[in-house]
Amino acid sequence: MNKELDANTILVGGMDELNWEAIRKYLQKHIDGIPDQPLTVRQFQAGASNLTYLIQCGDWEAVMRRPPSGPLPPKAHDMGRESKIMSRLYPFFSYVPKPYVICEDESIIGVPFYVMERKNGLVLDKEFPKGKSFSDDDCKQVSYLAVDTLAELHSVDIKESKLDEFGRPERFVERQIHSWIKRFQLCKTEEISPFDQISKWLIENIPPSSDAVLIHNDYKLNNMLISNDLQRVEAVVDWELAAIADPLFDLGTTLGYWIQHDDPELIKLGIPSITAHSSFISRREFVERYAKKTKRDVSNIHFYLTFSYFRIAIAMQQMYYRWKIGATKDERFATFNHTVKVFMEHANEHSQQKSDFSL
Repeated sequence: MNKELDANTILVGGMDELNWEAIRKYLQKHIDGIPDQPLTVRQFQAGASNLTYLIQCGDWEAVMRRPPSGPLPPKAHDMGRESKIMSRLYPFFSYVPKPYVICEDESIIGVPFYVMERKNGLVLDKEFPKGKSFSDDDCKQVSYLAVDTLAELHSVDIKESKLDEFGRPERFVERQIHSWIKRFQLCKTEEISPFDQISKWLIENIPPSSDAVLIHNDYKLNNMLISNDLQRVEAVVDWELAAIADPLFDLGTTLGYWIQHDDPELIKLGIPSITAHSSFISRREFVERYAKKTKRDVSNIHFYLTFSYFRIAIAMQQMYYRWKIGATKDERFATFNHTVKVFMEHANEHSQQKSDFSL
């Protein structure tokens, strides 16, 4: 059992507790090799979207994903789509956990879910793992792994892998902007003054798309598993938002979560990240290495990073709204309304900066 990964789990319980006996019987029918023993179940604490569980039955183990409780945005948390994307990507991108089964029969637990291969590795989130020391070179090595793996993902041939059907790259960015504006309006709990201004700026400054690839769309360090010796990536997880789109959209999303040591304190508090340690590379270094690896023009990255901050603000507003209406009791979300304002204002300030390479 991987101690580093299990340290990020808790025993299941509360309103997220499921009928695990019904799940076990379903899995035994559809997956070979599961012994006739009770399931041991722990829930992963990282992440605030889909719910992810480590399930073990004797020597057999896997990971299960299901949507969160409560009302959900239209087309969000599509377990079938996520599982199908992973199945097609798996032969071309070795970091994807292999999906075992997708259950779309809602009579089992009330919502669709899927079960996949369990990958082992270090989860690098807010702090360095307990009992492990990281040198400056270690932090740079992890940084380079993050850049290089993203570049590798963006090199996957979407036609050969038959992933091209999972998106409409034409006007993707425009649709995303209007979609996130609508999401905010649907879950708004109070007025946030920069919202209208930044929305207008984004609509009026959409850059032309140069390419269409499979984007992860939530690519960040805590969605990766790193080997214990920090020399390789073991897995990239959480593919629910993957789509076919401009790779710079993906890069901008990643940069929004790549907090660096000289960012404003409220930004660092809003998204606590290990990358805020000064030994990790900066966003500028991240972009420069990505550009060198992919030979892509990154001059419009300023727009995509601005949109990333805007989207982070709205995603947090959605989570705060779910907490406020009682759809979740996760107390992490209780103060997200303050963080929403911080990131909305940061997005607005960033949009006013002149340089297209302002990071």
